[in-house]
Amino acid sequence: MLTGRPDLALPSAGPVLLPWGTALAAVLGYARGRRPLRYRSPNERDGRWVQVPAFGYERFDARPVPAGPLGDEDVLVAEGLHGRLDPDAWSAVRGALDAAQPVAATVAGRAAGRAFWELPDDEFSVLGEPGTVGAALRGLGELPEPQRRHVAAALHHRRPDLVPLLHRATWLQTVPHLREGDSGTAAVVHRELRANEAAFTALEQAAAELLEVPLTRLRLHDLLVWLSGTLRLATAVALGEATAEWPGSVSTTR
Repeated sequence: MLTGRPDLALPSAGPVLLPWGTALAAVLGYARGRRPLRYRSPNERDGRWVQVPAFGYERFDARPVPAGPLGDEDVLVAEGLHGRLDPDAWSAVRGALDAAQPVAATVAGRAAGRAFWELPDDEFSVLGEPGTVGAALRGLGELPEPQRRHVAAALHHRRPDLVPLLHRATWLQTVPHLREGDSGTAAVVHRELRANEAAFTALEQAAAELLEVPLTRLRLHDLLVWLSGTLRLATAVALGEATAEWPGSVSTTR
């Protein structure tokens, strides 16, 4: 058992403390886990079993960040997390990205180099509006589907330290924890990151030592809430504990 690290109090992920070691195993399982898939190409008589990534780390998190303004490649990155779009939906997301470009610039300018969790509480309160980061993020959350999820994924991939992901499962987990005056669900994420600063600092560092492409604590929070809310946490933990890296991580983080 991993010791010496604070457990995580994440009400949006569940009513009980999440052990730090469980969180690290889940993150490792998300990044490294594989699942069997029966594959048969058109020129084969019989198929064969292949191992494919169980989650989206390689398709999304580990993808290089596109250069230049938001564009076609950002849609492809977002599809790696949320799935392929039909032609009409693809065009809608592409158009929404053009509209989101000034919003993303406003959020970055308002943050002034600070990460999401470093921003003051007023940035996520209606009392600080207009012009706050929380207000801008709320506007992105009001886009119709599929634009909402895919645009947020594209913006998060560009700034994984500043723009939260949007997903119906995590929204359902987060919205009951809204407080009066919150500008949106981003305020809940911000509170939980601030309340668990020591645990997320350690988790972020440990994950960076194990993964080729590090994950920010904003992404780590999203992962833990998503895995918990979709009943995938136990699967991710088991996959993480079965990796070659896991024994080493146990010995170095006691």
